[in-house]
Amino acid sequence: MEQQHAGLKKWVDEVAALTKPDRVVWCDGSEAERDRLTKECLATGELIALNQEKLPGCYLHRSAAHDVARTEHLTFTCTPTQEETGPTNNWMAPAEARAKLSKLYDGAMKGRTMYVVPFLMGPVGSSFSKVGVEITDSKYVVLNMRIMTRMGKVAMDTLGKGGEFTKCLHSIGDLSPERRFICHFPQDNEVWSVGSGYGGNALLGKKCMALRIASYLGKKEGWLAEHMLILGLQDPQGKMHYITGAFPSACGKTNLAMLDPPKSMPGWKAFTYGDDIAWLRPGADGRLYAVNPEAGFFGVVPGTGTKTNPAAFRMIQKNTIFTNVALREDGTPWWEGHDDPPPAKALDWQGRPWTPESTEKAAHPNSRFTTPAAQCETIAPDWENPNGVPIEAMLFGARRARVVPLVYQSRSWQHGTFLAATLSSETTAAATGKVGVLRRDPMAMLPFVGYNTADYWQNWLDVGGKLKHPPKIFRVNWFRTGENGKFLWPGFGENLRVVKWVLERVAGHGEAVETAIGYVPTKNAIDRSGIDLSDQALEQLLRVDLPEWGEAIGSQEEFFAKFGARLPAGIRDEHAGLRARVTSAPDYNVDH
Repeated sequence: MEQQHAGLKKWVDEVAALTKPDRVVWCDGSEAERDRLTKECLATGELIALNQEKLPGCYLHRSAAHDVARTEHLTFTCTPTQEETGPTNNWMAPAEARAKLSKLYDGAMKGRTMYVVPFLMGPVGSSFSKVGVEITDSKYVVLNMRIMTRMGKVAMDTLGKGGEFTKCLHSIGDLSPERRFICHFPQDNEVWSVGSGYGGNALLGKKCMALRIASYLGKKEGWLAEHMLILGLQDPQGKMHYITGAFPSACGKTNLAMLDPPKSMPGWKAFTYGDDIAWLRPGADGRLYAVNPEAGFFGVVPGTGTKTNPAAFRMIQKNTIFTNVALREDGTPWWEGHDDPPPAKALDWQGRPWTPESTEKAAHPNSRFTTPAAQCETIAPDWENPNGVPIEAMLFGARRARVVPLVYQSRSWQHGTFLAATLSSETTAAATGKVGVLRRDPMAMLPFVGYNTADYWQNWLDVGGKLKHPPKIFRVNWFRTGENGKFLWPGFGENLRVVKWVLERVAGHGEAVETAIGYVPTKNAIDRSGIDLSDQALEQLLRVDLPEWGEAIGSQEEFFAKFGARLPAGIRDEHAGLRARVTSAPDYNVDH
C-alpha cells in the first residue's frame, strides 16, 4: 500500500530504527496475506492445523504457559500526574515508562519481521469510528487483528493523509514476565506493549485502544467507551428493542449477547450487535446510540456448548483461531463444557498427553476463540449500521452468591450510575490471581478505565445529564445460590424472562415494589410459563436482606474513600441515600 500519511511513515521509521527488524511489512488485510501468514505459522509451529474437513479454516495456537491472561499488575496508565491515573490503576510517569520500555524494544525485532497493521475500530463511514495502527512482530497477532478489526486498506482510506490515529506498539520480546509491560499514554493516544503474546495484552485494538484509550477520548469528546454487549430483541408484536449489558469476564456476557429465546416464549427473536465492547454517543434526538467497534469475537471457550450457547458453538466450527484448548487424536479441539464427553486420549493446552484421569484441565480455563462476527447466526442484519442503535436499557451484572437480587431497577440515571459504580463480582480465570474472591469492578471496567475512575464516573453523570431520554439502568444477578449451593435461576436463554420485565419497565408498566435498593419485581412480574421455578425459589431470588445490605454499604464506603474529594457529588449523594434508606427501615424481608 502506498503510504501517504507523513506522520505514520515517520513513526514506523522510528520504531524500525529502534527495534531493528530484518524487514518491514505493511499489512493490507487481504485473503492472500492471511493465507501466506497462516502457511508461515504452520511451518514455524505458531499454528497447528485442525481437521480441515470438520473445521474448515480453523487452527490451534498454544501460548507460553506463563502467558495466558491479562497481566493487570503489569498494566500501567502513564499520565503526567498520578492523580490523573487514580487509585484503581497502576501509574508510571510517561518519561520513566518510555525510558524503561525503549530499552526492551531496542533490537527486540532482530531476526523477525515487523508488521504494520492499520485497523479501523467501528463501522466504515461512522462518526463513532477511530483508526489505530499496530506495529507488531507476531504473526499470531496480525491474524487475530484481521478477525477482530477492519484491517488494512479500509483503515488507510479512512485515515487519509492527515487523520488522527492511535499508535499501538507491540513486541513479544522474550515473553519474560520480568520484562512484560503494557503501558497506555492517554494524552498521547498511544499504547506500548512488550513481553506478552496473550490477546488482551497483544491485540492492542481491543482492551487497550477500544476501552482504555477510548474511555479517555470519550471523556474529552463527551461519549462513553464501555465493556458492554449490545443486544437487539424483537418482541412478539414485531417491535425492536436495544439493550446493553456490562458483565465481568466469564459472567455470561457472550451468552446473553447471543441469546437463544426459549421455546416456551414464542415470538421473541434475538439479534447480536456486539459481545464485548460498546461505544455510546448521544444522538440528536436525546437518546444514547451504541455501536460495536469490533469486527470479531474473542471469547472464552470453556463452557461453550449447544446447551449453554448454541450460536457461539456453531459459529466456531469454521474460520476460527483457538488458543490453549486441548487437541483430540482426530485433529479436533476439546474443552471442558464441550458437547462431547472427555476424550480417552488428547493433548492438553500445553501439548502434553491428557486422559480423563489427569489431574489438570485439558483446556486452560481462559482458553479462547477468535471468530469473525459476520459468521454468527444471530448477528443482526444491520450490526454495522454507522449510526448505531438507540439503547433503551442497560444491564449491569456480576457473580454474587447472595445479597444481590435477580434483577432490580435504579431510581434514575444518577442512581443507576451509582449501582454500576458499586458493581462487585466473584473473580474468574480471565485475569491472573485467585478465583472466587469478591472484587469491586465498577461498570465491569475496573481494569479498563484509562484515567481516574472518579472522573470516569463524573463523565457518566455528565453524558446522562445531557440526554433527554436516557436508558433505564438495572442490576442483574444470574448466579444467586440456594442453601444447597446450587444456582436458583436457570440462566442462559431463560434470562430473556428477566429482560422481558426490564423492557416492560422501560415501557412504563411491569409490576415492581419499591425497596431500599431500588425497584424489585413482584413475584408475579417475572414470566415463568414453561419453566419449573417454585415460588420459594423466586422469593429467594428477589429477596432484599437489609442486614446484608448494611454490610455492603460499609464495603462501598471503603472503596469510595480511595477517591477522596475527587468522588463525584452525585455518587456521594446516592451512597448517603442508600445508607439512610437501609438503616432507617425496619429489619424485614420484602414479601413479594
